[in-house]
Amino acid sequence: MNSSTPHPRAPGPFSACFLSAARFWEFRRVLYNLVLFAVTVIWVVATWPHFRPAFTVATLLPLFALALLANLGYSTVYLVELPLLRSTAQASWVRWRWALWVGGTLLAIVFENYWIADEIFPFVR
Repeated sequence: MNSSTPHPRAPGPFSACFLSAARFWEFRRVLYNLVLFAVTVIWVVATWPHFRPAFTVATLLPLFALALLANLGYSTVYLVELPLLRSTAQASWVRWRWALWVGGTLLAIVFENYWIADEIFPFVR
């Protein structure tokens, strides 16, 4: 096996699996965050008069906490990714892991819309 092979067929050492996972998922984390940010911007722009009073310094900490929770949820992908990269299903997994990214991002969008519509929007005054 030469070192230029991006995804070896046989399960490799943990560090190689972790680097492979990080190369795939961390680039997509930026896209994930941009998508969630775009959803938030759409909500705010579409309902601007309603959300105007919510823009205060006091709301920055809760917004930061929600962003951290979204990224913590994103990081749980490693609980699936690392065991699969160390298994005999590695070759097929690396071809289909993008589907997990798409599904997880769509699920995050659903959660975000629910959270804004049900937990934040009604209580902004």
